[in-house]
Amino acid sequence: MKAKTKQFLQVMKVLTWAVFLGLCIKTGAILYTYLVSIFGNTAAANNLYMGLDLSNLKSYDATHYSTLVLLIIIISAIKAFMFYYVIKIFMNINYESPFSKTVGSLIRKISYTALTIGLLASIAAKYSQWLIDKGINLPNVLHYVYGGAEFIFFAGILFIISLIFKTGIEYQEELEETV
Repeated sequence: MKAKTKQFLQVMKVLTWAVFLGLCIKTGAILYTYLVSIFGNTAAANNLYMGLDLSNLKSYDATHYSTLVLLIIIISAIKAFMFYYVIKIFMNINYESPFSKTVGSLIRKISYTALTIGLLASIAAKYSQWLIDKGINLPNVLHYVYGGAEFIFFAGILFIISLIFKTGIEYQEELEETV
């Protein structure tokens, strides 16, 4: 493997860890401020996380508030989990013989995880839009629940890649038996 390729993969590994940690922090921060807004300071709903203001929704209906915040938390947590799978790929890949069942399985799991994110984000976006159509002012909420269609498309691409990877595994095993 070329030196530039190894450098690039090392940079990608570090960036993947950074995104994973960032998503874990984001998920924890939203969960923490949500709990504070429910059990402590009700003004915490004014800024759940980086400008996410759901105070109007909380004053309108606590059930809708909890449902939307929990959807946002779950989506963020599953995104972190998806990056955990990517980290596991970096930990398990053998660059001399990259087609392994473990890596193939992880790619397939990432595609299923991306599909789950896409479906949940689509539901959250429709739910948010329904609340907005009812006249509830929800500034910046769509920024936190966007991307459903993109994640579904991403899941499809990854699933195709996992099928190609599966074929590569079969060819690699066949080649190893021949040698």
